[in-house]
Amino acid sequence: MISVEKVLSKEQLDTVFKIREEVFVLEQEVDPAEEYDEFEDISIHFLAKSEGQPAGTARWRFTDKGIKLERFAVLKPMRGKGVGQALVKTVIEDIAANPQSKGKKLYMHAQLDAMPLYEKFGFKRAGEMFEECSILHYKMELYL
Repeated sequence: MISVEKVLSKEQLDTVFKIREEVFVLEQEVDPAEEYDEFEDISIHFLAKSEGQPAGTARWRFTDKGIKLERFAVLKPMRGKGVGQALVKTVIEDIAANPQSKGKKLYMHAQLDAMPLYEKFGFKRAGEMFEECSILHYKMELYL
C-alpha cells in the first residue's frame, strides 16, 4: 500500500532529504549545492511510503510564474510500483485545495524519463529541451 503525507515534522523532512540525496546526489550525481536551496522552508513537502517504508518525495511552492512542482524523487527499489503517480496525484490535489492557487499555472522542469508520468495528469510540454544539473529536461505546464 502506498501512502503520501504532507511533511509536518523535522523527522519527516530529514527523511525527505535522505531520499533526495539518494536519488539526486548519489544516483544522478547532482551537486548537493544545487539540490538543496533557499526554497526548502517555503515549499510544501510530501513523503510517500510503500508498506510503511519511505519511498519517495516531492514539493511545491508559489513563484512569480505560478506554482512550481519539483524535487519528485522515488527510491530505485520502489520505482514502477505507483509511488510517482501517488505523489503527483496528492501534490495536485493539495494545490487544488489551496484557495491561493485558483487560476495559476502549474509548471515543472521534468526529466525526460519522467515526462510520461506527468503527461498522464494532463501536463503538456512547453518550449525547448534544456539542461539542468547536467540532466536533460523539458518545462511542462498544466492549468487546473
